[in-house]
Amino acid sequence: MKKVLLSVIALSMLTLGVPAFAAGTHGTDGEVSGRSVGAAALSLLIWPGIGQAVNHNTKEKNVTHAVLGLTGVFRIWSCYDALVDRKGGVWKNRI
Repeated sequence: MKKVLLSVIALSMLTLGVPAFAAGTHGTDGEVSGRSVGAAALSLLIWPGIGQAVNHNTKEKNVTHAVLGLTGVFRIWSCYDALVDRKGGVWKNRI
């Protein structure tokens, strides 16, 4: 019973980030560069808003990522967002 419960919990934690990859998250991917790899590492390890600032995103996007960084799952999305240096995609167009 414990193994089943732990498996369900692990699967549910892994699928929390799926809505972030759903259609409708507007924005355009840039190119993966040394700067974007460093920004992704900062977003994942330190705080999501820092990685977005390194990629020279708008202040609105930086603040949105920093505030939503309070959730552990959002760090993964912010890391991906910084890695591909995605431009656009702020709150009105979804994160």
